[in-house]
Amino acid sequence: FLVDTVNSVQFSNHTGYAHWKGQVLNSDELHELYEGLKLNKVNRYDYVLTGYTRDTSFLAMVVDIVQELKQQNSNLVYVCDPVMGDKWNGEGSMYVPKDLLPVYRDKVVPVADIITPNQFEAELLTGRKIYTEKDALEVMDMLHAMGPETVVITSSDLQAPLGNDYLIALGSHRKTKADGTRITQRIRVESPKVDAVFVGTGDLFAAMLLAWTHKHPNNLKVACEKTVSAMQHVLQRTIKSAKVQAGEGNKPNSAQLELRMVQSKKDIENPEIIVKATVL
Repeated sequence: FLVDTVNSVQFSNHTGYAHWKGQVLNSDELHELYEGLKLNKVNRYDYVLTGYTRDTSFLAMVVDIVQELKQQNSNLVYVCDPVMGDKWNGEGSMYVPKDLLPVYRDKVVPVADIITPNQFEAELLTGRKIYTEKDALEVMDMLHAMGPETVVITSSDLQAPLGNDYLIALGSHRKTKADGTRITQRIRVESPKVDAVFVGTGDLFAAMLLAWTHKHPNNLKVACEKTVSAMQHVLQRTIKSAKVQAGEGNKPNSAQLELRMVQSKKDIENPEIIVKATVL
């Protein structure tokens, strides 16, 4: 893809480090950038992907822009990673201001085509807790009803059939057949846990899911298998390299745990399938 990138934040480094410096883009600045694209008539896009945002007015401006872009191209697909928080040791907490939740729930999700919340974010958006796989499937149906045709819960604390060393992701894709009837494909993906804290995995997941759903628009199973397999290749290469840099017996630091993206180029572009999805 040819990509026009707008940085919602321009930081010296990611916030997994002890310190960072930089600027946060506000809604007026985002609008100014978009106006430049409009004036030059280069505001026709096939995809929009959004992630980490800290400001409600910025998020509302994103919605306005996406709606206008969809008028330019009715086939535009908006992929939203609703970054709000996560669970640690079973307890969920938000790491963005709480007033972003109603904006995501009431304005962003209804215009999104694909969303990639983690379990905690899916619970926030629907107001419903997930304790079982059945709960998760019902939550995904609730999210479908809000707008998106594809919902992927990227991680959860559900018990994996393969055991405690595996992490469950769940996906659901609704499509309309030629006769007008709607069918839903649901999948479960179990991937090996990696004992480290990485930053940027959600961004990578959403970007690769965009790419692989473009390649396989009606096969969420294959798209997720390729996405999660590529993730595993990147994480395994990263942790292996980080441990070497840290030295035996030492815990890798944030710099050593930076995702090995360039080194994983081949795995990102054409991943060997090492994680299989189960159709539910």
